[in-house]
Amino acid sequence: MNFTIQNVLIAADESYTTTDVHIIEGKIAAIAPNLNIIGTVIDGSNKLLLPGFFNAHTHSSEMWQRGIMSALPLELWLAELYDFAPLDTEQVYLSALGTAVETLMSGGTSVVDHLVLIPGQELETIACAVRAYREVGIRAFVAPLIQDESLTAGIPNGESTPTHEPFFRSTAATLEMMETAIKQFHHPETGVNILVAPTGIQLCTDGLFEGCIELSDRYNICRHSHLLETKAQAKLAEEKYGCSAVTHLKQIGYLSDRTSLAHCVWLDDADIAILAETQSTVVHNPLSNLRLGSGIAPILKYCQAGVNVSFGCDGASSNDSQDLLEAIKIGSILHNVTDFDYRHWITPRKAVEMAALGGAKGLNMADQLGSLTVGKQADLVLYDLTNLSLLPRTDPIGLLVLGRPSNVVDSAWVNGKQIIANGKVTTINVDELRQELFNRSQWTTQRQSPTVAQIEAHYRQVMGL
Repeated sequence: MNFTIQNVLIAADESYTTTDVHIIEGKIAAIAPNLNIIGTVIDGSNKLLLPGFFNAHTHSSEMWQRGIMSALPLELWLAELYDFAPLDTEQVYLSALGTAVETLMSGGTSVVDHLVLIPGQELETIACAVRAYREVGIRAFVAPLIQDESLTAGIPNGESTPTHEPFFRSTAATLEMMETAIKQFHHPETGVNILVAPTGIQLCTDGLFEGCIELSDRYNICRHSHLLETKAQAKLAEEKYGCSAVTHLKQIGYLSDRTSLAHCVWLDDADIAILAETQSTVVHNPLSNLRLGSGIAPILKYCQAGVNVSFGCDGASSNDSQDLLEAIKIGSILHNVTDFDYRHWITPRKAVEMAALGGAKGLNMADQLGSLTVGKQADLVLYDLTNLSLLPRTDPIGLLVLGRPSNVVDSAWVNGKQIIANGKVTTINVDELRQELFNRSQWTTQRQSPTVAQIEAHYRQVMGL
């Protein structure tokens, strides 16, 4: 579909300009005032046009446990999550729909789903998420979450030498499953990408990382992982490798300009230099880092070192929301307390650039997405500047990032296809989705995790609590 957006506000240098935009065959064809009309006319008056943001790290199926998870650090929180996470494929499908809609309604046109797989139904799990994302029309980067060590291996040993149950699937079988998934589902031209995504050093052997590197290189796909989300993981890395996790991942060749790393809370200056040198991307997930007590990632240090940074919501039960604008706001102003030199702070314009172009860079797509540039694909969001939460009129991007914007997305396009119009998703019936999520769940409060009861004493001991 070809169309012309008329009289729309876009950011220019330190100010704004009112202009027209031509979209032809899914790409931005021209940006200039008073363009001739091509195709459908979209009235951009009193609206702000921005490139679509990236929800650069989430776990869609966690939606089924949002609001109920206990106040626990990650290692114990995961034990509770998995005790109560028996999912079916229909739930995977519905929660991917919900994740896509919430991301779109908060300015995101791309989502990186570090997808938790149902044991024994791995390919069906991926198929259900892919089906959901294609139906909604969001650009999807599905990163099947893989590991080859059992949950207790993610906690430092300390003085003890615990034995861990072997993981139910071999490293070789996991890599074979991943290759099948790549062949079956990786179709960037239709807006669905597959990433290799070992969960992190805490639950993965070098064999799994090395197999993922090989798949990534052979199929030219991106890599994604958690990295040093918690202090426990930093301790575990020293036990496992005798060096930092970042040094180890560099040694085995996992870090690259096609590698995005979620969290990166417990890195030192030497680690940060390695990320800059390897051109790896950090995905900042401020809300889950606060919710789980993981810490505050040194984002200002990353920015000063030239490391690319993007934003993620993280899973909907470690943040309990997929509101990308909320993650961008907290992820910007949180760091005003980590560095008293206010010249280092993240401005609203910088935050928007991180959310859009930073996300595109982390997925090796900066030449195609992430900015309003002629020739790039039309993944665009139009914001209604007459909305009460964006008034009175001051700086539109300042209002969007620093305010509490709600229901402000007027329209959104992915690859030139409109999927939000007049503030409503046009591709699926959101009322039906709400009803399905309601009907398949029930109010609940108290529950006890047997696995947390088993491992909590050891966790507290090794963490000195």
